[in-house]
Amino acid sequence: MLSRKGIIPEEYVLTRLAEDVPDHARYRARERRARFVGKNGACNVAHKNIREQGRFLQDVFTTLVDLKWPHTLLIFTMSFLCSWLLFGMVWWLIAFAHGDLDHGTRLQRSPATEVPDSFVPCVTSIHSFTSAFLFSIEVQVTIGFGGRMVTEECPAAILVLIVQNIVGLVINAIMLGCIFMKTSQAHRRAETLIFSKHAVIALRDGKLCFMLRVGDLRKSMIISATIRMQVVKKTSSLEGEVVPLNQIDIQMENPVGGNSIFLVSPLIIYHVIDKNSPLYDISPTNLHHHEDLEIIVILEGVVETTGITTQARTSYLADEILWGQRFVPIVAEEDGRYSVDYSKFGNTVKVPTPSCTARQLEEDKSIMDTVPFSPRGTIRKRSVKLKPKFTISDEPS
Repeated sequence: MLSRKGIIPEEYVLTRLAEDVPDHARYRARERRARFVGKNGACNVAHKNIREQGRFLQDVFTTLVDLKWPHTLLIFTMSFLCSWLLFGMVWWLIAFAHGDLDHGTRLQRSPATEVPDSFVPCVTSIHSFTSAFLFSIEVQVTIGFGGRMVTEECPAAILVLIVQNIVGLVINAIMLGCIFMKTSQAHRRAETLIFSKHAVIALRDGKLCFMLRVGDLRKSMIISATIRMQVVKKTSSLEGEVVPLNQIDIQMENPVGGNSIFLVSPLIIYHVIDKNSPLYDISPTNLHHHEDLEIIVILEGVVETTGITTQARTSYLADEILWGQRFVPIVAEEDGRYSVDYSKFGNTVKVPTPSCTARQLEEDKSIMDTVPFSPRGTIRKRSVKLKPKFTISDEPS
């Protein structure tokens, strides 16, 4: 009960509640295989010992977009600050070489009548590094307060002005583009694409099927949505080569046929377990957390509002597959429109299912005779009472 409410993580099992149990033995961690893809779609892969780090610098923009928000904001701030400081130093050097700083000092200490009027500085009103730094900010962000300006006295100052404007435009384009891409990344749209917490295996049309439910919480649709599934497990070849993460595509069916789906309402996606399926020899005894089995589900499509391709992923371990259950209906017609009850999105009910593999079920058809099926449900038609638009009455004679 506590684990259902989220007080105790599901990865831990409460063994005993006696007071004499030592603290280190109260909780026993369940040993389970590592996920290849998390329930939230994140790939559980750590890249180590990458020697060619320079490859990341060849695509600086993608590297900046992939960084975390604190690192991106730090680089965003430092790129502007460093460029302002760099060009502020350049402007200070130009003023120092031309003698603008000495002229400004004499102008402050001597009366105005003793200073020759023929001196023209490269940049007016630059007396120190602080004023050069302020002028650098004014140039790069195109804010002119009118106190400082470049004169035609120094060609080098005009050249630095052009270079700083070009560098400022490049930094603005890169950093603002990076911020825009991070705020409009496709995986943000995938947050509203949901999968059922558990998958189920049950009979459908006389065959064992692996089923899951997928839905979209937004009203804006995913265009050209496709879904595919893979089985990831450890295998070995005839030559003794061990493949730790062998990815096997499994054929999938959905209510509209093929891999394309019309995800306007939650759908139950199923895979028929036949002789070509990697789940052909799976039975209820194999569905435990020690079993080396993981099924990855990938949903792809184009976001209707932005036109960006998005992808949502999830995975199911062996102990997250429920045998002999199916999903409850959640779509109903109310007041002339269809409504979806997402509170029952992952709810399942038990149904009669043989406790054998698909291979055994195909080889021995008599197993189906032992399964107690419930009577087939019928679809009730709504009775609509039509009110007559007119009445016929006998005229009085």
